Amino acid sequence: MDTTQEKLTALRKRNEISFKGGGEERQAKHRAGGRLTARERLDVLLDPGSFVETDRFVTQRCTNFGMADKTVPGDGIITGYGKINGRLVYVYSQDFTILGGSMSRTQANKILKLMDMAIKNGAPMIGLNDSGGARIQEGVEALGGYADIFLKNVLSSGVVPQISAIMGPCAGGAVYSPSITDFIFMVKKSSYMFVTGPDVIKAVTHEEVTKEDLGGALTHNQKSGVAHFAAEDDKHCLLMIRELLNFLPSNNLDDAPLQETSDAPDRLVKELNTFIPDNSRKPYDMKELIHHVVDEKYFLEVHQHYAQNVVVGFARFNGHSVGIVANQPQVLAGCLNIDASKKAARFIRFCDAFNVPIVSFVDVPGFLPGTDQEWAGIITHGAKLLYAYAEATVPKITVITRKDYGGAYCVMSSKHLRGDVNLAYPSAEIAVMGAEGAVNIIFRDAINKASNPADERTKLIKEYENKFNNPYVAAELGYIDEVIEPAQTRVRIIQALDMLQNKRDLNPPKKHGNIPL
Repeated sequence: MDTTQEKLTALRKRNEISFKGGGEERQAKHRAGGRLTARERLDVLLDPGSFVETDRFVTQRCTNFGMADKTVPGDGIITGYGKINGRLVYVYSQDFTILGGSMSRTQANKILKLMDMAIKNGAPMIGLNDSGGARIQEGVEALGGYADIFLKNVLSSGVVPQISAIMGPCAGGAVYSPSITDFIFMVKKSSYMFVTGPDVIKAVTHEEVTKEDLGGALTHNQKSGVAHFAAEDDKHCLLMIRELLNFLPSNNLDDAPLQETSDAPDRLVKELNTFIPDNSRKPYDMKELIHHVVDEKYFLEVHQHYAQNVVVGFARFNGHSVGIVANQPQVLAGCLNIDASKKAARFIRFCDAFNVPIVSFVDVPGFLPGTDQEWAGIITHGAKLLYAYAEATVPKITVITRKDYGGAYCVMSSKHLRGDVNLAYPSAEIAVMGAEGAVNIIFRDAINKASNPADERTKLIKEYENKFNNPYVAAELGYIDEVIEPAQTRVRIIQALDMLQNKRDLNPPKKHGNIPL
């Protein structure tokens, strides 16, 4: 019988084999591509010394096609838990140096076990994906593993934050688990996502496309909107995840962590009194306005490269985390289109699921007109944004900075969609449409009959602007709670958040609503 010392030596040898992953040669090749190994990624992501590995010695059971001779402890994935800025998280990291990180039944079981722990203990789930896809030698067992993970992703949705980092190839069934999670990070020039790769596309449709153009980080951050963040390299990606988690609660029953700040809650932002251009057709940078009013002027933008006519992201007011949604006059004049509606709606629903108050900055002339938008379903997609705002029960604060016209007025967190505190600048224009368009419709006959139609139109436009292109009609009706000096924006938002901190609002009992997908 082995002595205690011999048993300890045997244990250490097993650990050593597991730590080597696919071996020094494969790891060197991995690093040569500018990528960190699976364990190195965990070292960057987690607080030093906090990682506790689970299922290190679990192995695959497949014996088909010579797989019996390819058994490696851990089976190409490292699972466990640790801390990020002192808070518990669960994480898995696929190891591409072991069988290409391919998904096996065993690997799926390790992930599922971890996800169950995350739900039970109310902590975020982070997946570092680097896999060639399903392990072909296992057939339907590997596919079943994927499907089991998809189900667990859905059941976890809205319970704990789920974050996916794509740090290598991610193809076929592997893309659907990340797509169900809350935020997707990708690494420029080294990570890819696609349902079918370039070779299959060429064979079926005869199109020729590179991996980068088909499913690279910038493609999915700019064109498809599948990914939310684009990192320069592995380390940058992992540090960005750490930063994002600073704004999020650990689960749907917790509040986001309070951050100490030296930025005074009563700070006036006097430059905002002259920030909005007098000419309502002149654009300005809404992100600059946001930076002026939030704590330390720090704003973590989400989906930065996609649908830039709307801005979403996280910031803090007096140390408290908020989600920000804002129209961007610099892009498409801040109009809402299909992509912007989807982007904002998904972000709003995340904030509502995790008790993060929503602050909206509104300057919107309406929904983007055109046959492309109508034929692609702007009605349905715009309704997603409406639905998200209406459904949300977290504190909702709205600041109308300039234009707020037509259906877009209703949609952008208006008082009618249960906005809690609705503020407006004196420069706000709240009406069915702009003065020029309104006058052309209302006074068409009078203009045509006038001795000088051009002068008559100019006079009527000025009268309409004086009557409707201001916030006071809405304020008189109680649709706006207060017209404020722009310099007071930060103070008023902080006061509103403080007043709303114990808000309770419930939707009617039901299994779930039917959002217009």
